[in-house]
Amino acid sequence: MNSNSQRGQTSSSEHVYQVPGLSSSEMNQIAELTFQRYSYSSSSMPKRRGNGVAIVWFRNDLRVLDNEALFRAWMSSEAVLPVYCVDPRLFCATHYFGFPKTGALRSQFLIECLADLKNNLMKCGLNLLIQHGKPEEILPSLVKAYGAHTVYAHKETCSEELKVESLVDQRLRKMVLQSAKGLSKNPSSSTYLAKLELIWGSTMYHLDDLPFDCSCLPDVYTQFRKHVESSSKIRGCIKLPMLLGPPPSIGDWGCVPAIEQIGHHLEKAGQKRNEVCGW
Repeated sequence: MNSNSQRGQTSSSEHVYQVPGLSSSEMNQIAELTFQRYSYSSSSMPKRRGNGVAIVWFRNDLRVLDNEALFRAWMSSEAVLPVYCVDPRLFCATHYFGFPKTGALRSQFLIECLADLKNNLMKCGLNLLIQHGKPEEILPSLVKAYGAHTVYAHKETCSEELKVESLVDQRLRKMVLQSAKGLSKNPSSSTYLAKLELIWGSTMYHLDDLPFDCSCLPDVYTQFRKHVESSSKIRGCIKLPMLLGPPPSIGDWGCVPAIEQIGHHLEKAGQKRNEVCGW
């Protein structure tokens, strides 16, 4: 290797361009302004008419803003219980080739998202119950323990997530719970059935607003775009009250897991992040 190529490699490696960022205080200020923008004012806030406890099952969509599941849970209840299940199946190997489903970098990102979600919920007067285990086992036990009438969650589309949805729904349908005031549709009945209510919220155009059935989805993007632009509208953001509490009385809400608890190491996640960012 000649000296010119060596100098070229040295000079190029010395130029590391940092991505411009904001300080934590600046980010918090922007977050506060955003929450205020998409929250109801005291004069326009809808009246809460629900009874009992509603559970919000957080899955892949870990946000508070524009969260229809969270809004419906608040409207239909007197107390909202947000839950995240650290499902061990997300961190095992794939069935056929043995690749890790969730690597170190993605695991660290998930942990940071959970910490942010928990913080945002606490600002709204709630908290995030974090439990380790399978949702089809955890959610029915919480429904029974707190007398919840509905589990709200965002609808998913992939096979493994759909299977978990089905298992949760099957378990809930088998549960017959003692009715508290206002929970049973039949006033003379002393029991009620909890239900799983899935809400579409992961696409720009809502599934119900498409001008065609999903089974007839155009194969070419241009055809899809022309159809939706001429016949559909993008829905506005779901507004939320500034305060969503109170939550049910819970002694231990659980902690955001450390990366070691889900089978990875912090050093490995940091190394992967540096590789991606070119540091």
